[in-house]
Amino acid sequence: MTHSIGSKSSISDISRRQFVATSIAGGAALALGGRSAFAQAGETLKVGFVSPRTGPLAGFGQTDGYVLDLARKALAGGIEIGGKKYSVEILDQDTQSDPSRAGQLAKDLINNQAIDLMLAVSTPEVINPVADACEAAGVPCLSTVMPWEAWYFGRGAKPGAPSPFKWTYHFGFGVGEFFKTYISQWNLIETNKKVGVMYPNDADGNAIRANLAPLLAKQGFTIVDPGAYETGTTDYSSQIALFKQEGVEIFNSFPIPPDFAAFWRQAAQQGLIKQIKIAQVAKTGLFPSDIEALGDLGMKISSAAYWHKAFPYKSPLTGVSGAELADGYEAASGKQWTQQLGASMSLLDAGFEALKASTDAKDKAAVAKALSTLKTETMIGMVDFTSGPVANVSPGPIIGTQWVAAKEGSKFPLDYVVTENATDPKVPVEAKLQPYNG
Repeated sequence: MTHSIGSKSSISDISRRQFVATSIAGGAALALGGRSAFAQAGETLKVGFVSPRTGPLAGFGQTDGYVLDLARKALAGGIEIGGKKYSVEILDQDTQSDPSRAGQLAKDLINNQAIDLMLAVSTPEVINPVADACEAAGVPCLSTVMPWEAWYFGRGAKPGAPSPFKWTYHFGFGVGEFFKTYISQWNLIETNKKVGVMYPNDADGNAIRANLAPLLAKQGFTIVDPGAYETGTTDYSSQIALFKQEGVEIFNSFPIPPDFAAFWRQAAQQGLIKQIKIAQVAKTGLFPSDIEALGDLGMKISSAAYWHKAFPYKSPLTGVSGAELADGYEAASGKQWTQQLGASMSLLDAGFEALKASTDAKDKAAVAKALSTLKTETMIGMVDFTSGPVANVSPGPIIGTQWVAAKEGSKFPLDYVVTENATDPKVPVEAKLQPYNG
């Protein structure tokens, strides 16, 4: 009989195996006079993993403990690279959603922990300061979950010029994927094509304003932009008044969760949402907790998924499928699965595939070179640095989705359904997009 990852039976099986493995490893360490149980096989590979587990961006880090636990179990017996066996230590750190802290943590992992590879995940506030620290120190770094333009141009690269980065690499969605997804999604419902946009004055917002808005305008959408707002703004009356005056029927934003919650409640109080047919949000509205916090105002909000449990790919590191990853998390945590599960797993997948592809996993230049030529399938699909839009970047999918009421008998109040698949047709469409009002 088989058990899904995270079921009570499989957890007890894993616990028994862990006990035996721990006992054997402990005995081996004693026999070796206190040296590592892997001392006969070689050195330890140290991998840093930096994400936001607390603070305003905590939704992005909520599932990382579970994903890291699966990875550590898969790597408990070490890893063989180039005929050598290494033990593996993953050093995970919480940025607390603070960019300054992210940079400090990166420097500590580099200078005091002597990591061999850095993995950073979720938003420019985490990834960019970590990547900058790695670039300065000559440490290979791989990241995902932010628009690649905000990573590449936001860190000083210039359009048309060679990449200034030797050590840092990023994979995942960009403006091109958002454009394809939004065009596909927004044409599913008849509107006046007037789009009210709220793009913040940060790396994400500035990249989207400069690159996405002009593409949407070329497709016949009228962009109503009140201008960049500062993170932490509490009064959105002027923006709401403009959107009402212009009669916008589509709303699009890239805010942090607290800012969107404040805006959307004010939009309801001031009558804006009555005219909205598509509420398309990014960076927030990605996780069940974001939507549940809005109550009835969260229902039928459209989102986009950089991973969904319907993705038809397996993790090469752990062997789990999308459904197994989601079901296992729900069984282990009692919480609803989120799209971050597959994204964080894919980062570990790609990172360890790069280590395995390197000629010498302890040689930072060799690992960086392996990243530059990496082409491998992960939990989110293909990661391919050999044919990106620019050097150091591998684009990835983002899939149109919507939050709807869960079917009767569900453990959770919301369901997160796939409504379009323009950037990866292998992902099955599950439901028809519903108007936000109507």
